[in-house]
Amino acid sequence: MIPATEFRFPFGDVVATPGADALLREHNVAPVRLLARHLSGDWGQVSPDDAQANEAAVATGGRILSSYAVGGETVWLLTEGDRSTTTILLPGEY
Repeated sequence: MIPATEFRFPFGDVVATPGADALLREHNVAPVRLLARHLSGDWGQVSPDDAQANEAAVATGGRILSSYAVGGETVWLLTEGDRSTTTILLPGEY
């Protein structure tokens, strides 16, 4: 886990959808590990355009999206622009 002083942005409440929770449990992946990557600016497997948009959003308060592979599937972490909530979800649950 990264120290709170190294978070690049506030993240609000952290919630997970049922599908994401089940996938992470199935593959024994602690949600906090993905959250730490997200908060440190490791956006995972996003396109260069999305990575650039994330960098701008860190500065301007826009939405931030990270994408990580877990067990051959994709898990997203989405922090709202107002920084009230970060949701861990599967793309199909968006």
